[in-house]
Parts: sequence; structure tokens; C-alpha cells
Amino acid sequence: MNASTWGLLCLLGLIWGGSFFFARIAVTAIPPFTLVLLRVALAAIALQIYVAGRHGIYAAFAGRWRQFLLLGLINNAIPHTLIFLGQTQIGAGLAAILNATTPVWTVLIANVLTSDERLSAMKIAGCLLGLAGTAVLIGPSAFTGLSPTSGVPLWALILPVAAAVSYGFAAIYGKGFRDLAPPVTAAGQLIASSVIMLPVSLAIDQPWQLAMPEVTVLSAILALALLSTAYGYILYFRILAQAGATNASLVTLLVPPSAVLLGFLFLGETLHAADLAGMALIAFGLLVLDGRLISWLRKS
Repeated sequence: MNASTWGLLCLLGLIWGGSFFFARIAVTAIPPFTLVLLRVALAAIALQIYVAGRHGIYAAFAGRWRQFLLLGLINNAIPHTLIFLGQTQIGAGLAAILNATTPVWTVLIANVLTSDERLSAMKIAGCLLGLAGTAVLIGPSAFTGLSPTSGVPLWALILPVAAAVSYGFAAIYGKGFRDLAPPVTAAGQLIASSVIMLPVSLAIDQPWQLAMPEVTVLSAILALALLSTAYGYILYFRILAQAGATNASLVTLLVPPSAVLLGFLFLGETLHAADLAGMALIAFGLLVLDGRLISWLRKS
């Protein structure tokens, strides 16, 4: 990846760094299926307004609606629902760690399904270093309450991992949309996700019976939809088109350190030695995945 792509990846990490926090607030008042619907539907509306008929958006929808449905299913509907369901039982930190396994799954899936992103020792090493750094960064507090007698169900731990697998498949499948403008791909998958989630939400959650959420919950939903989803996916599909599935999936390693840095810069939170060590491990893992530093060291 070039400097511009790395910049986009870091920006996306910052934006998605707040998504687990927003989701943790919103899921206390909004059932998971309805929260997913609100997230994708509001984002889809925002992107429709932003695109305003440009980039051949309607021709793309008409010609590739089946592909958009599949992309929306595996990149939004399934993983968002699994993560939100898991977050009803586990904290944002642990959910972020489990979600950070996405690059590992993407590397493995890409090795099987593609010819241009083959498995290598550096890719595996970089992903594992980044995952280790994420665990160090979040710290033991993420695992609080996970003793055999804690009552945290196993399914709550498995669901974010299953979401990471779904994201891995979506990253590979999303490469087929590189001929479209990123806002068009983002809007198409979000509209498809809304169509999928609407009947699910109506049948299971019956949202018309829910009480009006508080202002903090409404604010979290809007931030989740407009910033983390609408704008976030424009950046994501741009990175995917420029750098491939494995590199795009690296954003999940940047999410936890981004959340920590945002807390330090804007909330007055303290940076500890473990935070710096975790960030250093993640940075080293990304350097290994990038490959240029290793190549330079070998030549020197």
C-alpha cells in the first residue's frame, strides 16, 4: 500500500474505533435486529442523498441487485447482527478483540478463493502480531467475568468471531465491485441490507412496541449510521479497490488503538504502558504485513 492508502486505512480505523462504543450504548435500549436495521437504513438514505443520482448508481442497482443482496448479507446484515447480539452479553473491548481476528480469516479465505492474494509467512505473522497487540492493548479487563462460573454464555464469544469470518468472505467478494465508485457500492450494499433486515426486525423485535429512546441512545444511533457506516464504507470500498481484501481487513487491527487514542485526546483518559506496548505490537504487525521494511532489512 502507498502512503495515501495507509492514510485512508488509519482514518477508517479512527472512524470505526467509535462504532463498538456507539453500539454498546444503543444496544441497551434497542434490540439487535432493529439496531442493525436503523444503522443500515439511515446510512443508505444518507448515501442516496450524497450520491444524488451520480456515478450511474441506478443502472448499477438494476444490473447487479443480486450481487448487492449477497454483499449486504455477508458484509452488513449477518456480521452486524452477530456482533450486536454478542454485545448484549460482553463488553466493547472483548468484542473488538474477537472482531480483530478478521485479517487472519481474510488471509486464509483469500488463499483459497483468489489467485492474487496468496498465503505467506509474513501475512500470517503480521496478522498474529496485530491480534496479540490488540489483546495487550485492551488488557485483562476485557476478559473480566469470563470465568466458568461467570454466566457469560459461549455463544456470545463465538458470534463476533463468526462475524469476523463473514467479513473475511465479504472482503473477497467485494473486490468484484472495484469498477464502481465507492459511494455506489456502499449505497448498494446498505440498501440491500435494509431490505433484508426490515422483515427480520418487524417479525422478531416488533419495534412499534418499543419505548422512545433517550437522547444519548438516539445520538449513538445517528453516529453509528452516518459516521461509522455511511462515510466509513465509502472509505472501506476505496481501500478495497486500491489495496485488496487482506489490506482492507487490517482496519480491524486499528480500531482498538484508535478507540484508546480518541479517549486520551478527547476524554482525558490516561495512556498506560500496556496501551503503548499493544500499539507498538500492532504497528509492528502492520509493518510486517506491508513487507517493505522486511525487504529493506534483508537487502541491507
